[in-house]
Amino acid sequence: MLSDKDQEQAGFFHNRIAKRYRHLARMARRLDCDCWRIYDRDIPEIPLSLDRYGDAAVLYLYERPYDKPDAEEAAWLDMMADSAAAALRIERSAVFVKTRKRLGLDEQYERDSRAVVGPAPTHAPEFAVREQGLSFLVNLADYIDTGLFMDLRPARAMIRGMAAGKRVLNLFCYTGSFSVYALAGGAASVVGVDLSNTYLAWAERNIALNGLDAARYRGVRADVSAFLASELERGARYDIIVLDPPTFSNSKKMDGFLDIARHWRDMVDACLSVLDPHGLLLFSSNARSLKIDHDAIPLARVEDISARTIPEDYRGHPHRSWLIRPISQTTPDQRGQGGTSNSGA
Repeated sequence: MLSDKDQEQAGFFHNRIAKRYRHLARMARRLDCDCWRIYDRDIPEIPLSLDRYGDAAVLYLYERPYDKPDAEEAAWLDMMADSAAAALRIERSAVFVKTRKRLGLDEQYERDSRAVVGPAPTHAPEFAVREQGLSFLVNLADYIDTGLFMDLRPARAMIRGMAAGKRVLNLFCYTGSFSVYALAGGAASVVGVDLSNTYLAWAERNIALNGLDAARYRGVRADVSAFLASELERGARYDIIVLDPPTFSNSKKMDGFLDIARHWRDMVDACLSVLDPHGLLLFSSNARSLKIDHDAIPLARVEDISARTIPEDYRGHPHRSWLIRPISQTTPDQRGQGGTSNSGA
């Protein structure tokens, strides 16, 4: 069933993984990480990504440039998983194979027995991994995503370095990785907001796993827009706000729907309304269609920091990030330029 070309691709894939693994293992030791991306569609004919999590791995299949019968595709994918296990020197039963697709918020939050395709791995699906000296619970089997978006690793380190004594708000907080970093950095208080009780509980487990002071943390189940409106009404202020929303959501749990490419300005304005005049907003998105019009937020200075927040194990542009500060922090010269930075959009 498998052709000579398929066998050749498996060899190319093995060699590429082995080479990248040797290179990136040095980075991982330097950063005290045992989870990182190893392969990301490096070879166009092999549209896979491979992520290492401790002594296990996740292999994602993206859309292929040509169709194959299902049986042939399954055999090809199984062979690629064999190659990945051999190159990483881990058990084949520790490689979780998934297909990558766009998700609505409800799909992301719900357990899905179809998340893993092919033979069910025998490796425990949930366990702790290390990232930059901190620990996080991941689940490689029950959801399409694992609980840790590794491409935001440098952004999390940035927040940890800024958090001492600050009031931090983590919106769309997912499993609380930014919250953990902020608490580890000495934040005075951290509020995490999400629609899912599942992920709010996961965030609390991550905080406990790291032995952090839970008294400085509050998890809130709420629609983000409604939460920000209520915080503005009561006069709340935050020194640091992290805004990393989904690209799109029409969850039944929220009012209306969210299309970040269309609604980014409203979301940023709502964040600025509760941001301390000396505070900062970290806005990150993986929406390729998102274009930031700096003139649309004239009362803030916008700095594209994507080059600083994409780690070396990721290729291309898995996300973009901006630091947004109220214009009161800018210099007179910057005010004369409209209070914006033209470093990118």
